[in-house]
Amino acid sequence: MECNFMTDRMKERILLCLAHMSGNEMKYIQEAFDTNWVVPLGPNVNAFEQELKNFVISRPDCSDGSDYKCSPQGTEPRTSDPDKLWPNGFERLKGKTVVALCSGTAAVHLALIELGVKAGDEVMCQSFTFCASSHPVTYQGATPVFVDSEPDTWNMDPELLDEAIRDRIAKTGRKPKAIIVVYLYGMPGKIAEILKVAEKYDIPLIEDAAEGLGSRYDDQVCGTFGKFGVLSFNGNKIITTSGGGALICPDQATKDHVMYFATQAREAYPYYQHVDIGYNYRLSNICAGIGRGQLTVLDEHIAHHRHVAKLYSEAFAKVDGITFHGGGDTVVDPAHAPQGHKITSNFWLSTITLDPSLKVRGEENAYKVAVKGAVGGAAGVVRATGELHTDLEPNNNVEALRVALDQANVESRPVWKPMHRQPVYHDAPAYVNGVSESIFKKGLCLPSGPLVTDEDVDYIVSTIKENLL
Repeated sequence: MECNFMTDRMKERILLCLAHMSGNEMKYIQEAFDTNWVVPLGPNVNAFEQELKNFVISRPDCSDGSDYKCSPQGTEPRTSDPDKLWPNGFERLKGKTVVALCSGTAAVHLALIELGVKAGDEVMCQSFTFCASSHPVTYQGATPVFVDSEPDTWNMDPELLDEAIRDRIAKTGRKPKAIIVVYLYGMPGKIAEILKVAEKYDIPLIEDAAEGLGSRYDDQVCGTFGKFGVLSFNGNKIITTSGGGALICPDQATKDHVMYFATQAREAYPYYQHVDIGYNYRLSNICAGIGRGQLTVLDEHIAHHRHVAKLYSEAFAKVDGITFHGGGDTVVDPAHAPQGHKITSNFWLSTITLDPSLKVRGEENAYKVAVKGAVGGAAGVVRATGELHTDLEPNNNVEALRVALDQANVESRPVWKPMHRQPVYHDAPAYVNGVSESIFKKGLCLPSGPLVTDEDVDYIVSTIKENLL
């Protein structure tokens, strides 16, 4: 159902997307109405959680056409060979379970609550990402401590993380309460090295896999390595429930406690009794029905995103001054993976960087007109400032290319602006190495969703080439 992201040229195919929804998703939505389960609980929610669990902890990669191809909900693998069915050691994951929630942000927040994060605590956060990873830290009255990225995967730098934790302990006399790592644009980080740091200091790890559903590290699904894993089903993700998310929990007891806080922390009495502050964070039964239908095409969507990434990778390999981040289907050491480990990205978004010396048509007009609305499919209400510049912005050639693509009916957007350079976090501690700021100045996200055709990629690449000088 991912219909709202990124290029105007795809809008004529929206009806095809909706028609697809009427087949899979509408079946479960209709069941919800027919049985009067139009509430934030119900059969679809329960089934969606089970089907998500089947996907994240008990399935090999089913998006590559191999013998591991599975049924839509992951309950009927084509192979009965246990060595093929559980190639990454299912036993160590089987206790994990899933809670369906109204957003990925809610999932981060509830993970922090479960870890006992309170006012005055510190949480190590990846700087190069969307604000949903760090904002929940402030909901708890805690302080995010931002850590910069390494240049290979663009995710949290393990060595800098170690240095930052040591420094925070020296400065405050206390350990940070948690570490939140993000899998930016679907690319797994250096998980093994980050886990070693977390284990060294005995600090629980939260994996924000909101952009990385179906991405894998050594064939294990991202979101299953740490204490908690966060998923998102926002309208622009690999699959969507229109809005929604999920929290991967270590065991059933933790799931039950998370559900307590996600449903307003109600005590077991025939009337409303509260001893804790709770939240209205549960997923709607209607939205869960959409999610169940979406799960039937998840493998197809992942395969398509990887296919689009491979097309971009091959096209830009022949263009001086433009570098595609990743490299097609599976990224393996040494270019973009830690030594001896296999990284498989879902390529939620395909991204490129432009060399600062690359000349783009219209650079002289970059930042001449103040932006009045959302750029590149960004969701939500935006506030126009009338200002042309901030203290850190993409290079002129990146902005000129974004505008040129927009004029050609192709939506693109800059990469995430690092959190440590956001005004709202100007007082937060930050440990930086210049990587995320450099990528922000050079980076651009390109159309990547399931409605992007090979012809679209050709058109986008041709448009980019036509605007190079």
